[in-house]
Amino acid sequence: MKKTLYTEVAYILGIVILAIGTAFMERADFGMSMVVAPAYLFHLKLSEFLPFFSFGMAEYMLQAVLLILLSLILRKAKRTYLFSFVTAVLYGFALDGAIWTVSLIPFSGMLFRVVYYIVGMLMCSLGVAFFFHTYIAPEAYELFVKEIAEKHGQPISRVKTIYDCVSCALSILLSFAFFGLWHFEGVKLGTVICALVNGWIIGKTSKVLQSRFQFRDRLPLRKYFQH
Repeated sequence: MKKTLYTEVAYILGIVILAIGTAFMERADFGMSMVVAPAYLFHLKLSEFLPFFSFGMAEYMLQAVLLILLSLILRKAKRTYLFSFVTAVLYGFALDGAIWTVSLIPFSGMLFRVVYYIVGMLMCSLGVAFFFHTYIAPEAYELFVKEIAEKHGQPISRVKTIYDCVSCALSILLSFAFFGLWHFEGVKLGTVICALVNGWIIGKTSKVLQSRFQFRDRLPLRKYFQH
């Protein structure tokens, strides 16, 4: 029999696991996930002039822009978009805390960087998969993919892969614009690999979660996140 996992718990797990996974990828320095790479690049550039401008702050500010873009594309705004921004802020604080915690790990060197990258990518995929099994509004990245997939009747994994590739290309352009031509900062081989396989991994991870858990609501709040 499947074990019961409350959707509210899945939401919390999504935030925490995604934040830790991103922190491990940042520590590996093989290139960030293409989803967060644009925010990471803005963080690197603006923190040169504004030292307090953290990675987490860049995340929820950029996600606010993405939510506005989603509203323009769909020609409507939903209450869930506001909740999505709240999720982005919570994730931003969790990310800054995770980066500080992971930075305390004393191990370094190429072998550990590879391990950090693999662990980080898998954790990010797991975190996103948890978001797809909760009614609480996920981050703007996941919400954007989910809304577009539903509107056009396409599998989430396919839309996710397309979105990741577009985000990867945008990150490369930002890297050139901020740090000079052919200077790759935050966008490296690991970013490209993640863009190609992340959607597939999320799809497989989501199926594993569905096979092992029965997701149920613990609180009667779903109706507030559906409009």
